Amino acid sequence: MMVTTHAAAGLLLAVPVATAAPELAAPAASGALVGGVLPDVDLFVGVHRRTLHFPVYYTLCGVLAAIVASAAPTPLWVALALCLLSAGLHSISDWFGAGEELRPWERTSPRAVYVHPLRRWLRPKYVVRYDGAPEDFLLTVVLAAPAAYVFDGGVRVLVVAGVLLALVYTAFRKRVPDVLGI
Repeated sequence: MMVTTHAAAGLLLAVPVATAAPELAAPAASGALVGGVLPDVDLFVGVHRRTLHFPVYYTLCGVLAAIVASAAPTPLWVALALCLLSAGLHSISDWFGAGEELRPWERTSPRAVYVHPLRRWLRPKYVVRYDGAPEDFLLTVVLAAPAAYVFDGGVRVLVVAGVLLALVYTAFRKRVPDVLGI
């Protein structure tokens, strides 16, 4: 899935926090956005979908941080909880997409995401055929809509910009490997 889809999914987790505690909306949104993007930093360092993708560890730590944030709702704990939960959601949802190859529509990779405690790769499910597929764009729009409605200011601008970026990426996705010369 596209990083914009992951960011929108993370923001969706922040919507209830922003609704219930508007004073914590900014840290919730910030944490959710960082967590939605963080796992894909391993595109540039390490092994993609292994080095910074931790479906089990992010999720477990996120649940623990959310418990602490519920008991002591400080901006730091809320941001940390949303960051970890969003990163966990990102890591898990990559399992439902394509493999980690540059031309995922060819379905040449058996590796969707690495599960560290099991010490093995999960096979892609192809619910979303590949990052930038039309259904991926639609998912971005659906996931982003509640955040665009609930948040205002800079967060709303980021949501709209993310949807527009996703639209452009979707339009050109299948040309990316050729443009990169790969």
